[in-house]
Amino acid sequence: MKILLTGLLLLLTYNCIAQTSIHGRVTDQKGNAIPGVNIYLKGTYDGTSSDPDGTFTMETGESGTQTLTVQAIGFRSREITLEIKGQPVTLNIALDEAINQLNAVTISAGAMEAGDEKKSVVLKPLDIVTTSGAMGNITAALLTLPGTSTVGNDGRLFVRGGDASETAIYIDGLQVGNAFGSTTSNVPTRNRFSANLFKGSFFSTGGYSAEYGQALSSALALNTLDLPLRNQGDVSIMSLGGGYTQTLVRNDRALTASANYYNLAPYQSLVKQNFDWEKAPSSWDSEVSLRQKWGNAVTGKAGFIKAYFHTEGSNMAIWQKIPGNDGRGDRVKLNNHYNYGNVSFRHSGGKGWLFYGGAALSDNRDAIQFNTDDIKQVNRIFHAKIVAVRDFSSQFSVKNGLEYYAKSYSETLSNQNQTRQFYDNLFNHFVEATYYFSNRLIIVGGLRSGHGTLAKQTWLTPRFSVAYKLNNQGQFSFAAGKFKQLAEEKLRIYQTDLKNSAATHYILNYFIVNNNRTFRAEAFYKNYDKLFTFKGLASTPKNIALNGSGYAKGVDFFLRDKKTVKDTDFWITYSFVDSKRKFAAYETKVQPAFAPKHNGSVVVKHFVTAMKSLLGTSWSWNSGYTYNDPNLPGEMQRKTKAYSDLSLSISYLPKPNVILHVACSNVLGRQNVFGYQYASQPDEEGSYAGKPVGQGAKRFLFAGLFITLSKDKKANQLNNL
Repeated sequence: MKILLTGLLLLLTYNCIAQTSIHGRVTDQKGNAIPGVNIYLKGTYDGTSSDPDGTFTMETGESGTQTLTVQAIGFRSREITLEIKGQPVTLNIALDEAINQLNAVTISAGAMEAGDEKKSVVLKPLDIVTTSGAMGNITAALLTLPGTSTVGNDGRLFVRGGDASETAIYIDGLQVGNAFGSTTSNVPTRNRFSANLFKGSFFSTGGYSAEYGQALSSALALNTLDLPLRNQGDVSIMSLGGGYTQTLVRNDRALTASANYYNLAPYQSLVKQNFDWEKAPSSWDSEVSLRQKWGNAVTGKAGFIKAYFHTEGSNMAIWQKIPGNDGRGDRVKLNNHYNYGNVSFRHSGGKGWLFYGGAALSDNRDAIQFNTDDIKQVNRIFHAKIVAVRDFSSQFSVKNGLEYYAKSYSETLSNQNQTRQFYDNLFNHFVEATYYFSNRLIIVGGLRSGHGTLAKQTWLTPRFSVAYKLNNQGQFSFAAGKFKQLAEEKLRIYQTDLKNSAATHYILNYFIVNNNRTFRAEAFYKNYDKLFTFKGLASTPKNIALNGSGYAKGVDFFLRDKKTVKDTDFWITYSFVDSKRKFAAYETKVQPAFAPKHNGSVVVKHFVTAMKSLLGTSWSWNSGYTYNDPNLPGEMQRKTKAYSDLSLSISYLPKPNVILHVACSNVLGRQNVFGYQYASQPDEEGSYAGKPVGQGAKRFLFAGLFITLSKDKKANQLNNL
């Protein structure tokens, strides 16, 4: 027994002697202590945690070559190779911050994003369809955001002193030609595509990625839904028409098909119109969307392919009064047929690679009768793109892409048997690198190149963005870049070798999201060069050149609050734009009619549980539109009264699968004027007769019943938004 005790004592003494002490301190790259760090020898039970001052001490009985693992939340793990020979080991360990995409800073200068994957959501599709006054129109809802201007006699998207043609629209990364319905002069149009089609959007008011081009002011990228939630049928019965949509979902694939018909004649027979309609606008559309997902659980490779096709037709006939003429004026009849289709894909190739791209074709055909003249216009755009993105690390990635555009446009005067047309090919390459210095600092640099066969011009446009995140106090972003754009087709048809106009953007942004409140403030300066100019009328321009120039500068603010008032979501927008440009037929720099100096909006949505209803109101305002009065010296010397529109809406759910929506725009009946038209020749007294350009009616009323047919009878048309 005595021998046994002696042996145990000797063994314990040996183990104590064999223990090796490992101690040190763990800090970040700035030397700040990191507490609670997990420190252990790999493959053993020997380990410890760092103290509040970052120090640690541990003992081990291991010897030889060992691996010490150091792990901390928010930092990249480190493995350190040690040679343990029984002597104390002292270590000073510095950890690199881990880049967490959910918490890291993002570029917000000029950018407003919405989607499930973004923490800084601005407008989701649900916001669009429930915004009072938008009537489900994507563009109308975006006009409540900062940087935009409402131009009531047009209906398209005007951004920071830029013309509507300066905004490019994309679906799943592929450009859409003629994204707005065809219309006649001073009759507003709307976006062709339903908000229900999209899961999110990227709306840039400037300084956007090198991936997008041929747009001097703005890019709007819309992303379609991936896989719907369930099989369902959606019935729409509206005051303007009706439609049906069927969705079929099976495993990793889905099919959606829809058809709609609209006719304003019954509505216009009940509500007095200011326009002299011979035939009220009517239209039909149908679309098919196919989606297929694939994936490999072993390799981690996965992808998605989508195919989308949209076709529609519309017609109208209107008499447009001529200033100084007692008759009905010019008779304009318009028939439009439009097709758009795209196929897009995304594929994760493993090892940090991501590939995406596709091809799209837009085909727009207008048959116009202007009094006795028959005019046919055909505009076609083909766009193909392939992009490769490589994540070299959690901090550094590179995007590399190639694009090809084939554009054609033709005009035919049937009475005179005359046709003029052009074909153009554009080739683009873009590269963009993103580097995270930390979760607080990111830099993005890009370069876009292009070549046009008709213009015989090659160009380079650099882009740059940087963002820095403060300690729980939001972030600052700065963006700058050069942008190029060819003139619109209706101008290029007169001079097909016109080269690019140019714009340079500078944007400084502050952005914060906290406790369901969003605040965004942005200052911008945009310089224009080589804007197109001509002599005479826009319908028959002469001496077309790129002699114009101009600028747009200002600030805008956006505040959204979902927290302060229970069951209420509201946002307030204000934009100041100081814009002047020499362009078109103007001989001096003028404030464009489409760029009011002051723009504001207020949107409020309140859910009343007891009524099962969503109440909404929106108010849009601007300081008035400039216009040219030939009875006075100078150019664009007058301005209309301020524009104002107060809209109301209510969405009532009598059953989970039934929605009744009623909305009214301009409920106060304000007579908004967007400018004045004048006679081309003076009267006997030497004065030019004029008439105001106003709204089609004092108010617009809409009522719709939306019924969803599904297995559980609980789904409705808001489920996928």
